[in-house]
Amino acid sequence: MSSQTSSSQASPSVVIDADGQILGRLATNVVRLLKEGKKVEVVNVEKIILSGPKNRVLASYTLMFDVKTLFNPYTNSVIRPRSPERIFKRTIRGMLPRGQKGMRMLKMVKAYIGVPEHLANKEKIKPSTSDGARLKGKFVTLYEVSKSLGWKE
Repeated sequence: MSSQTSSSQASPSVVIDADGQILGRLATNVVRLLKEGKKVEVVNVEKIILSGPKNRVLASYTLMFDVKTLFNPYTNSVIRPRSPERIFKRTIRGMLPRGQKGMRMLKMVKAYIGVPEHLANKEKIKPSTSDGARLKGKFVTLYEVSKSLGWKE
């Protein structure tokens, strides 16, 4: 009975502004917060950046579309994310533990394009460890990657 009351209480929610943040480093920070038991809401997901020249980044993401299944390689392939929030959540999913624990953690993450109305007045944090200002070379935003993958807004 005591386990039901503790799980029914709302866990603290953290709102992260992803504008100008590096994808992998931001995902690591989100996973760290999830392991602490916090709910995480990420806004401005389309402004996340990926380091590297645009053609190299796009080639690595389009490479996933060529992977087919052995069951029927001519017609079926694995469903790949195209929208910015789904690409972000897929990145987080790869860093979580396998099984039920990881799935529960993934359900505690919400990603939004832009800033929704219900989060407009909340305090947003920007992790300094994942700031994109440290990049010296070229980079591409998640919005550009999604558009080139065929995402329709």
